[in-house]
Amino acid sequence: MKLDSSISAIVTGGASGLGAATCAHLAELGVNVFACDLAEPVEVIPGVTYLNVDVTDYSQVEAAVAQANATAALRLVVNCAGICPSQRIVGRKGPHDPALFAKTININLNGTFNVLTAGAAAIATHDPVDEDGQRGVIINTASVAAFEGQIGQAAYAASKGGVYALAITAARDLAGLGIRVNAIAPGIVETPMMASISDEYRSELESLVQFPNRMAKPQEYAQLVEAIATNNYLNGETIRIDGALRMPPR
Repeated sequence: MKLDSSISAIVTGGASGLGAATCAHLAELGVNVFACDLAEPVEVIPGVTYLNVDVTDYSQVEAAVAQANATAALRLVVNCAGICPSQRIVGRKGPHDPALFAKTININLNGTFNVLTAGAAAIATHDPVDEDGQRGVIINTASVAAFEGQIGQAAYAASKGGVYALAITAARDLAGLGIRVNAIAPGIVETPMMASISDEYRSELESLVQFPNRMAKPQEYAQLVEAIATNNYLNGETIRIDGALRMPPR
């Protein structure tokens, strides 16, 4: 599928990190980009429309989808919105807060599903773009925690495991509509979330990456979004982007 000014794209979590890098990359390609986030953008990117959207509120998601779709045919949805809390199932302060677990599932998994569903419904209204009958692409963000959740990551790993499981299921559900669904599972990435960690912990994390021996750059995630969107035979897959990292228990 071509990424150009004839289409619109929605990117959740578009105010910073992976989402912001994806917005910038798509805007450079000429795509009409709509960044959905509750936070103000760290840096305003030319060509990107910023919308205040809570992904757990389906009515807000629908409104954002309608706005993007009215500008140009919505063909691409990228789900980057998410949170990453840390708490042991039973720790020194007692059992895991069930409200925190539910919140994490609600934002990371339910929010992803909301945007996927509303986005797919809009994409399905358009004519196919090629002889295969393709109408659009949805890309969700999982995590290596979906496969190797560390101590303290019960809520996060469960939510991202759900995103991973959703890829093939959604791809099968939406195949008849000509919509491809894939997921990206990042390892450790140079995002604002990582900016607060100590140099010692950063070095420890980077030492676990096989090659290249560093954190991923958000732009590398954005490049993978482009590769998935433009490769018409990629479907139902979750692709790790982690430098061959395999997370230890802690």
